Amino acid sequence: MDSLLSGLRAAGEPTRLRLLALCAHGELSVTELTQIVNQSQPRVSRHLKLLVEAGLLERFREGALVFYRIAERSEAAVLARTLVDLLPEDSADLNRDLSRLESIRKKRADAAEAYFNSNASQWNEIRSMHVAEAEVEQKLLGLVGDTPIESYLDIGTGTGRILALMSEHVERGLGIDQNSEMLAIARAHLEQEGLKNVHVRKGDMYSMPMDNHSVDLATLHLVLHYAQEPHLVINEAARTLKEHGRLFIVDFAPHQEEQLRAEHKHQRLGFSDKEIKQAMSEAGLKPGKTTVLQGDPLTVKIWQASHPGALH
Repeated sequence: MDSLLSGLRAAGEPTRLRLLALCAHGELSVTELTQIVNQSQPRVSRHLKLLVEAGLLERFREGALVFYRIAERSEAAVLARTLVDLLPEDSADLNRDLSRLESIRKKRADAAEAYFNSNASQWNEIRSMHVAEAEVEQKLLGLVGDTPIESYLDIGTGTGRILALMSEHVERGLGIDQNSEMLAIARAHLEQEGLKNVHVRKGDMYSMPMDNHSVDLATLHLVLHYAQEPHLVINEAARTLKEHGRLFIVDFAPHQEEQLRAEHKHQRLGFSDKEIKQAMSEAGLKPGKTTVLQGDPLTVKIWQASHPGALH
């Protein structure tokens, strides 16, 4: 009863209802919300603070920015979504806010496209060296199968491509990446696709903002070769897995393409089966099958592992 009353008190103000409605459409920074509702930042920040304290919104930091989105898993989340659903569709204020929100999203998309285009030649060079991305992605989906997935984690999500690909198969998904520009691309991509069950967060793959034993499925898709200490990344991924949770590592077999180290910042020139499976075992996981997608000069492999037993 107390949490319900607290939530109602927090939402019981016109600007806070507008902010709640906006944050139901995606993740927005304080600056963006200030621009949309056309109020001062201190005032908007006070409203947001009350909504967060009541559990109606979630707050997270990404570098110098702070983002907000509607709560999803707390008791107050049901109230938050109910209040948003009850808002009248013909409200002039809300429709004006949504129009401004579209302008914000377009700016994000334009910035993301500019960054992507400036780096596209580098990414295309690597893509040309291995089997088509679509083939890798379809093989990954086939291996994941039809088992219900409640919680999904994409480590080193980059542009959010795999996160979006998995969105139809998971109840909720989170992509972690350290690169703010990549996160901007991913966020714009997910917004354009209208995907609301998957989100991105800034985080270090060596120390992720995830609870122990909270994930049903985790992926490392063409990211492990950037790690200076891959076994520590696998340890961290294992930490997040629930009992019988699964880990899929998609990366290159050993190769001799030294320019990838010099020009594209690859720390490792592929991985052997022995190295990956040993790291999985040392992280407390049970290694599974390995799938090979032969390429020239780069061969892609998909290594599987699962959490073997009861959690304590």
